[in-house]
Amino acid sequence: MADVLLAVGTRKGLFLARRKEERRGQTGWDFTGPHFNAQAVYSFSIDRRGSGPPRLLVGGDSAHWGPSVFHSDDLGRTWTEPEQPPVKYPADTGASLERVWQLQPGGEDEPGVVYAGTEPGGLFRSEDGGESFELVRPLWEHPTREEWQPGGGGLGLHTILVDPRDSRALTVAVSTGGAYRTADGGASWEPCNRGVSAVFLPESRRYPDYGQCVHKIARDSQNPDRFYLQNHWGVFRSDDNATSWESIGDSLPSDFGFPVAAHPRRGGVAYLFPLNADADRVPAEHHCRVHRTQDAGDSWEALGAGLPESAHYGPVLRDALCTDDADPAGIYFGNRNGEVYASADEGDSWQQLASHLPDVLCVRAAVIG
Repeated sequence: MADVLLAVGTRKGLFLARRKEERRGQTGWDFTGPHFNAQAVYSFSIDRRGSGPPRLLVGGDSAHWGPSVFHSDDLGRTWTEPEQPPVKYPADTGASLERVWQLQPGGEDEPGVVYAGTEPGGLFRSEDGGESFELVRPLWEHPTREEWQPGGGGLGLHTILVDPRDSRALTVAVSTGGAYRTADGGASWEPCNRGVSAVFLPESRRYPDYGQCVHKIARDSQNPDRFYLQNHWGVFRSDDNATSWESIGDSLPSDFGFPVAAHPRRGGVAYLFPLNADADRVPAEHHCRVHRTQDAGDSWEALGAGLPESAHYGPVLRDALCTDDADPAGIYFGNRNGEVYASADEGDSWQQLASHLPDVLCVRAAVIG
């Protein structure tokens, strides 16, 4: 059985779990925590590019000390915070760091590179494994930036996708700035939102070049040019490296939601957790259900075996649904009720791993041994 590390970031600290096999083939989990007690943990990354144990990176937010980035090289037994603030806006920007929304390792050929997505809508790059970061100025200074507006959760850069074919090619998403991409390591950027709607704009401006409230983007594991996008109303797919998008949400009970995750090995397979509406952010039809496509969004199926059957009110946030890379793949989600659920068979059946945790903000999992 694969050794999987599961991280659950909450509004009151980080919980870590390791999978174990119990009697009669049942699977159990050993939880530790909370690490970073009373800190909100919005971002977590498992960097396995080195030869030793993976480096764990945490974006913590203390109500007293403010946001920072911590790392561990011993699977969370000890944590290190750099002496100087690792992510800091230069004085000439007139901005200050409010939150680290995303932490993403760079490509395999750039072992020290880590990216951080922040609020207010910035991208930072580290070349020392996440101990210090520099602002990627060409995106910060993009001429469209003046028109970006905060979404309900703030003006956050929450998605960073590194092209597995070329580490200099990145796609990012900002709420509410839309999706942007670079092919030259961040020296230049272009919006890539054609076909994605902005329902909060007048009908004549419903499909702008930028300014969409993108909630999350995932890349298909087998076709690097294919993406799945959960928008503020609307689920979309791109088959041309985000150049254009088409709607794939018609068969869902609602096309409003926050997270989207792609299967780690099976092309055309992705997962969503729909919500009723932007003004009613509870599970669609009050059913606690993950929805899976196995044909790149042409159809969707509700997955509920082992999930609550009664009316449910726990929404899942943009980074609180994920997969691991085991075989078969594990699927995980946590909700704002403080519940964590896992599937060891790619979504066909589920078990509850935790309850009564603080508000779950992010979930990450990976095979570590």
